[in-house]
Amino acid sequence: MSEREVSVEEVLRDRHHSMKVTSLSTLPEQAVSHNLAIKKKVMLSLGELPHLTNFSQACFAPGQIASAHSHTDMCEVFFVESGEGTIWVDDVPYPLQSGTCVAVEAGEKHEVRNTGSTDLILTYFGLRVESVAV
Repeated sequence: MSEREVSVEEVLRDRHHSMKVTSLSTLPEQAVSHNLAIKKKVMLSLGELPHLTNFSQACFAPGQIASAHSHTDMCEVFFVESGEGTIWVDDVPYPLQSGTCVAVEAGEKHEVRNTGSTDLILTYFGLRVESVAV
């Protein structure tokens, strides 16, 4: 018996699977709440997996900034797909470049800036945690 490759469309039609399959090429763009000019595509949303608040990919054009903010009930993990920039965590700058992964704890103030000359592509997710005092 030979194995057959299954397309994303076939999996989406087959409701016997509890898994979810998405493709960045078919997802609509949404605005990032910390800067409406920055666009993201949400692959998984709150409620689709335990503790996961979102799994998304954002595109920062050169010079764009997601302003400083913190979350009392969520940790975030950022992975740099391409481009370069800086993430400020509690007022300390950390360089971002392709392959960098940064985990931000609940309550830590963070800001992302594209300091490069090309798009900064970040794949990121949030994990729900007990609320912390800020």
